[in-house]
Amino acid sequence: MSVSESVVALDHPRFPRAELAIFTRRVVADCMSHRCTMHETGAVKLDACCQHGCDVDLYERAAIEAHADEIREVLRADARAEPWFDDTDPELDPDTRSGTVVRTAVLGGGCLFLAQPEQSARGCAIHRAAVANGWDYRSVKPLVCQLFPLSYTSDTIVVSDDYEDYSCAYERDAPTLYRVAREALAFHFGDALVRACDAAEARVRARQLPVI
Repeated sequence: MSVSESVVALDHPRFPRAELAIFTRRVVADCMSHRCTMHETGAVKLDACCQHGCDVDLYERAAIEAHADEIREVLRADARAEPWFDDTDPELDPDTRSGTVVRTAVLGGGCLFLAQPEQSARGCAIHRAAVANGWDYRSVKPLVCQLFPLSYTSDTIVVSDDYEDYSCAYERDAPTLYRVAREALAFHFGDALVRACDAAEARVRARQLPVI
């Protein structure tokens, strides 16, 4: 198995390769303790990666709606009566379970599910509702959010397009993208993928490629 300048081979049937950067770039492990800024301007933007909303598979949408009452309890007041999803332009996506995604609605400069400054909490209402009510957020919170800053195509684990836009990408002591997303990859795609990625990570380390 070879390692190219940009892609690492994986011994995995669905994902036979991964971008090299997932093993060599860094990201803050706990975004709730990080004061996010936009990298280009330095402007403070807490939970910056959530400012545009996210893609939601139709099965994920159904899971969110099944917990609507609990999520609404922790949702900010101005969002409770608003539509939670933008259905105006559904997108066909063969890499998702249903094959179709919609977007979460955007309200007040961020995803509708985000807390706002007047609330005492930060982060996603879906995740906070899960913690408050004892159900597993991993079966409800959109996969794209759980994997960030990783994503995937039909056959490759990749770095999200907007990863470099945020200050969390530039902390010198942070772990690698793979280490932060490893548990989510295992939960959603299985231990075989993590074993393949662990082996690829070892090959990258053996080549002494710098973690930047």
